[in-house]
Amino acid sequence: MSRSPESSSDKTETLAWLRRISGDLATVTLKRLEDTLPWYADMPPARRSSVGLVAQAGITSFIQWYDDPTATPWIAADIFAAAPRELLRSVSLQQTLQLIRVTVEVTEERVAGRGEDLREAILLYSRELAFTAADVYARAAEARGLWDARLEALVVDSILTGEADEELPSRIAALGWHGHGEVSVLVGTTPPQFDVDQLRRMARKLGVDVLVGVQGSRLVLVIGRTDADHRAGGDEQSELPFPEIARRLEPGFGTGHLVLGPTVPALVDAGQSARAALAGFAVARAWRNAPRPVEADDLLPERALAGDPLAKHTLVERIYRPLKAHSSDLVTTLWSYLDNGRSLEATARELFVHPNTVRYRLKRVSDVIGWDATGPREALILQTALVLGAIGTDNTRRRAAGTRRPR
Repeated sequence: MSRSPESSSDKTETLAWLRRISGDLATVTLKRLEDTLPWYADMPPARRSSVGLVAQAGITSFIQWYDDPTATPWIAADIFAAAPRELLRSVSLQQTLQLIRVTVEVTEERVAGRGEDLREAILLYSRELAFTAADVYARAAEARGLWDARLEALVVDSILTGEADEELPSRIAALGWHGHGEVSVLVGTTPPQFDVDQLRRMARKLGVDVLVGVQGSRLVLVIGRTDADHRAGGDEQSELPFPEIARRLEPGFGTGHLVLGPTVPALVDAGQSARAALAGFAVARAWRNAPRPVEADDLLPERALAGDPLAKHTLVERIYRPLKAHSSDLVTTLWSYLDNGRSLEATARELFVHPNTVRYRLKRVSDVIGWDATGPREALILQTALVLGAIGTDNTRRRAAGTRRPR
């Protein structure tokens, strides 16, 4: 047997009664919030007042809706307009739903015995209100996501161009960057179906945080190790070297070359790694059998031939000058060995020494600079460094001679 609808006179009487008790409902609701929700009790007074405004607006809105149920959309939305915008950042969706639940419980208790029509109206309105809350938070999250994406793109662009300023640390902090200590930049191609969230999940599992920059067909990652509080993996994962991290992130990139810049001490120095990675990415195709990923320092000869001043400086400072400072015999032996097609016997004949002496000196070269001249790829790197070092030395001598004035 169906229940008869509420008469007009009964509804008018119920509305008048609801308006009379609305103040008491708001007071009891705030007391219940303080007693049952720890997060509400711990809030600063100003934010507690804002939450109270939302609760009071919800009660008032229900009375208006009960009078005219067709007003559901705009009345429910107006509840959240009663609170300042920053409340959305300090109160989560879960906490908002707890607020709605407590308010509905208090209202149900107070109106018990006033008829099933009123109770059903409360349940229906609370459902509409919950959906409205979810919609408000979803729109806020979408707006925040768009803002974060623009800010992240700006930060990555500043790192790539080397135009970092005093605002860069604050922008990075606003993004929630959890990286600390060493940083490296990885440059590759953007896949056709790029899933940035999947890439971030992969990074978290490796114990690193990333800044992602998509520049057309080029994908740039700024990689930094996360601190212990934000690691998804164990301690072993967090200690992975950057080349291994790049190898594990490789599936998140498109086809083509993938270049890892050198490690730098901190995020503010990431521009150095980015410049090397971008220069390496531009010439990676010149190394026919380049691995994927490849380190930018392994592309030093190609970068130097393309005119990269950083690569030239690195080759001279890390290879030529240390060898020159250690022993002129090492430089002479290396020159001869490379000019003679990496033949120990031909080098020994040219230098009038035993082949074992040549072998010993080449080992000393490897000990001093870390590169082994007996490998074909490293031989190219070393020969390029010797050529650049010799050119630089001759130019320095000419400049020095040109500055001398006759007496």
